[in-house]
Amino acid sequence: MKFESFSAGEWKKQYQYKSFSPALINHEWGWDDPRINVLLEQAMRALGELNAFSFIVPNVDIFIQMHIAKEAHTSNRIEGTKTAFETELMPEEAIPPENRDDWHEVQNYMAAMNMAVQELQRLPVSTRLLCQTHAIVMQGVRGQHKTPGELRRAQNWIGGSGPMDAAFVPPHPDEVSGLMGDLEKFLHNEEIMVPDLVRAAIAHYQFETIHPFNDGNGRVGRLLITLYLVSKGILQKPSLYLSDFFERNRSSYIDALMRVRTANDIGHWVRFFLAGVLEISKKGRDTFKAIQVLREEAENQCLSLGRRAPMAKRALTLLYRRVVVSAKDIEIELGVTSATANAIIRDFIKMQILRETTGKSRRRLYVFDRYLQLFMD
Repeated sequence: MKFESFSAGEWKKQYQYKSFSPALINHEWGWDDPRINVLLEQAMRALGELNAFSFIVPNVDIFIQMHIAKEAHTSNRIEGTKTAFETELMPEEAIPPENRDDWHEVQNYMAAMNMAVQELQRLPVSTRLLCQTHAIVMQGVRGQHKTPGELRRAQNWIGGSGPMDAAFVPPHPDEVSGLMGDLEKFLHNEEIMVPDLVRAAIAHYQFETIHPFNDGNGRVGRLLITLYLVSKGILQKPSLYLSDFFERNRSSYIDALMRVRTANDIGHWVRFFLAGVLEISKKGRDTFKAIQVLREEAENQCLSLGRRAPMAKRALTLLYRRVVVSAKDIEIELGVTSATANAIIRDFIKMQILRETTGKSRRRLYVFDRYLQLFMD
């Protein structure tokens, strides 16, 4: 089917409202728009450059966790969380009670991403995997009573106080299972010639249109993009935080999805999606380059510490994994005395590697600010 002749679906009359029943997507796709071809080539090239760092950066997994944290932060910010990125990297006991719900939502997202990427070794991207992921995303947070990990059995809606005045009403719950089955088949149908980035774009649109869960659809739908790219080997590691693009262009993101449903313009959505992949891949590539520069500079600074240099380098490795630490964290992780841990912190503060962030006289926390700033907007 050509994008230009695509019909997105139909509005079906329900009791006192209409729900949108999207067309099936498991079929061949094509387009006449040369802009898509150019964007697709550019996005794939940039994504390849980003992915290359997963192979050339030593111990890349310690840096990938910060990419996941960034994705978790921005994906949840789209849903309305208000906590600062630095705060989300702190231990729970340091979080003010009024911010703990937001903190837990971000922690859940990171746990869900890590679990799902690990599960890809034995499961394909599927309804089953997405349900498992959703259960973790919603565990113990707002929406936890809305059947986490299960496809919805009730009508939901977006915007408004109910389906009668909603901005958009997804398909009736009786359609959800079949539509998700079609989406799953589309992701793995090797008989159709659809580029993987275009397939990811269409799949994300379809998932958000189906809205298969009672809550948490936006977060899982954005996770789906990364999981699919990792499953296809396009990304070796989950290093693409596309939520950053969606959050900064929130109105355009929502409008592009709605434009498919109301005007059948799936080409516009695919162009928007590819532009996002292109921009964020370049940003991620530049972040990895900056990490390498920072890593070399910080390690050279540690060499100036004489006998404490080996211990300082070990502490530096800890900081890449845990950007916000206490003296006790360093003491336990490195197996050193309290005096040694505090001496390392003093050295790092002098070298402007660490910054005290709590302003307290006890139970102080320190942030690896130069590393954190590489991921800030």
